[in-house]
Parts: sequence; C-alpha cells; structure tokens
Amino acid sequence: HTPTADVIFFFLIHPVGEERPRENMPGTADGQAIVGGTEAEPTTGRRRLRCCIRITALQVRKVIWGVAMVMCVCSSWAGSTQLAKLTFKWYDAPFTLTWFATTWNCLFFPLYYIGHFCKSPERQTPKQRFRECCRFFGEDGLTWKVFLTKVAPFGLLWIMTNYLYLQALRKINSTDVSALFCCNKAFVFLLSWIVLRDRFMGIRIVAAILAIAGIVMLTYADGFHSHSVIGITLVVASASASSLYKVLFKLVLGSAKFGEAALFLTIVGGANFVFLSFVPLILYFTHVEYFTSIADLPWACLCGVAALLLAFNILVNFGIAITYPTLISLGIVLSVPVNALVDLYTCDIQFNTVRLIALSIICLGFLMLLLPEDWDKCLIELGTKLRKREQPTEPPETSSGLNWTRRARTSMSTFTH
Repeated sequence: HTPTADVIFFFLIHPVGEERPRENMPGTADGQAIVGGTEAEPTTGRRRLRCCIRITALQVRKVIWGVAMVMCVCSSWAGSTQLAKLTFKWYDAPFTLTWFATTWNCLFFPLYYIGHFCKSPERQTPKQRFRECCRFFGEDGLTWKVFLTKVAPFGLLWIMTNYLYLQALRKINSTDVSALFCCNKAFVFLLSWIVLRDRFMGIRIVAAILAIAGIVMLTYADGFHSHSVIGITLVVASASASSLYKVLFKLVLGSAKFGEAALFLTIVGGANFVFLSFVPLILYFTHVEYFTSIADLPWACLCGVAALLLAFNILVNFGIAITYPTLISLGIVLSVPVNALVDLYTCDIQFNTVRLIALSIICLGFLMLLLPEDWDKCLIELGTKLRKREQPTEPPETSSGLNWTRRARTSMSTFTH
C-alpha cells in the first residue's frame, strides 16, 4: 500500500528514531524547538535528504515503468484491433478468431508461475501453487458446481465481449470501434452504483452522459445508415458485456490476486477449447465461416491477433504491480488516436466535424472517469496551499506554534480519510 502524500511529508519532518529536545528554546512557542549545534543539524539534514532521494527515486522509477506500460497497452490494443480488421480481408470468421484467441488464455497460469518461481523466495511446485490459488473459489476449491456457477457464466461473457467487438470491426472502422468500447468504463460505474451500491459521484454521472452523447453523435456522423447503426450497436453491446463481466466478477468472486486471476483466465481458456470447439466446426460445415484449406489460412494474422490480445490482458491484469492503474487505463484511451492515424493513412475513415466532436466527447468522458473519488478534496487542498503561499509570512514569535498546529491537524485529518 502506497502511503499518502501527507503521511510521507509527516515522516520527512520527523524521521524515525530522531530525538527532539524537549526544553523550550529562545524565540520558540508551544515547545517547538530549533535544533542547534554543528553536529545535529548536518546529521538530520542528511537523513532527510536520503529519505527524499529514496522516495523520489521510487516515484520516478514507477513513472518510467508507467510510461512504458502506457505504450505497451496502447500498442497491443490498437495492434490487435488493426490486425483483426486486416485478418477479415482473407478469412471472414469472427467467432473462429474469438475461439482461437481465447484458447491462448491457457498460457496465463504457466507464464505467471514462471514469474512467481523466479521472483518468490518460496519455491512451490506447480501443483502446490495451483492448489493454493484454487482457494479463491472456496474451501472446496474448484469443483464442478463452482465451475458451472462461477466460471462458466464469466467464460460466456468473455466470449460474447470479444465476438461482438470483432463483429463490429466488420461493419465500421477501427477508430469508431475503439472509441465506443471506451464507454464500458461509464457502464461499469453505472452498474456498480446500482448493483454494488458504490459511492455516487456527480462527475462520473456527467462522464456517463458524455459517453451516451458521443454514441448518439457518432451514429449521426454517418447519417444513421443501417450498416453503421448495426456496427455501433454491436460495439456498444460488447462494451455492455464487458462492464457486466467486471461488475459481476466483483459481486460474485470479489477481488482476485495475481495468481488467482491467472488461474481463472487459464480455466476460461481451457473450458473454451474443450466445450466450444464444436462451434467453429459447425460454422465450417455450414459454410458460415468457411475456408478452402488449412494451408490457406492467414496463420500469421491469427497468431498475431491472439498474441497481442494475450499481451494486452497480461498488461491490464498484472501491470498494476509495477505502476499506477490510471496509467494503464490511459493506454486504452490513447489507442483511439493511434487507430485514427492508421485509418486515416489507409483511407478507411473520413473525419468530419461531428465525428471529431463525438470522439473527443467519448475520450473526455473516459478521462473524467479516471479521476479519484476524492478529487474535489484534492482541488480544495491545492487551492488552500496556493492561497497560503500567496499570503505574507507572519513573525515567528506569534505564529510558529499556530502554524505547527494547523499542519498537524491537516495531516491527521487527511490520514483519517
């Protein structure tokens, strides 16, 4: 858990183990002592400097990792979208591509175990780690009842989300699809407010309204043609399924650790391969998703889409261990301008005023949803600090104790909240 800024400031002022003289010094009030001497002052200053440098170095390293994560998330999501769009030119099979990409989820737990084996001091066998992660499903572990009631429904929502997203790519351009899918953040807030009784936030209601307004404007940008309306409906349905998946997961299973999330996604991928392999066969024999021969399949594109989606899900699920979650979400919204540049280069999109406004509104709503719950308090505190800096400094004989009391109260009240 990362301490708050006020707690860090408190410990910078009072390093652990530092002794302060109790007697009152001349020119002080309320027992606030001024450390004197030629030895105590350099020692305290060096200790404070080392603490500041350590905290700053950690923050800088986390920000650097965050920038790298933003680029990786944006590249993997935009790359999978563009590559899937390209795949449909040779092999128009959205469900087979969904089934193939979801099967790659079986690699989640093996990849997690490799990282766990290299980093953790406790060298557990794969079987021991598997059993420990299975406790996430309950005392009995993973049983058929748990699989049918807690795993299978989420597997179907996973398949539905990806299938509807790929279907929408067949109808409209990649820029509109990636922008509209960002609305799932607004749907998650609305469902969490209704189902999970999360805190009501006016700023997020405004963001949800902006997302809905952007959907309507984006539909209007194409003149309400049937082809674009179907594509927009499909991607909005995909975003709704994604938000339902996230909210129900939190309601039914709660929050999962890294190993538990990796095991869950591996089970989803394995169940997809075992129980849904007959669907691509049916679609093949009914010539709904038909290909002439296995050699003619665009294996490079199929494997590329699956690998990029796997990388994207790994980054989203495990990236919060090394950086801030907000930066990961920022990588998703940055995929919209990346897709726009690619579509503009390939002449797959025509930008008009209505489309630009709609895309901007949707992205703005997404960014507003990233604001923390106490964003208003942070703004008030920032304004208070700025006003205090602008005020003239009072004489130390009458205000040093009062200023100390104010700082202490602000720090403790912030820590309590």
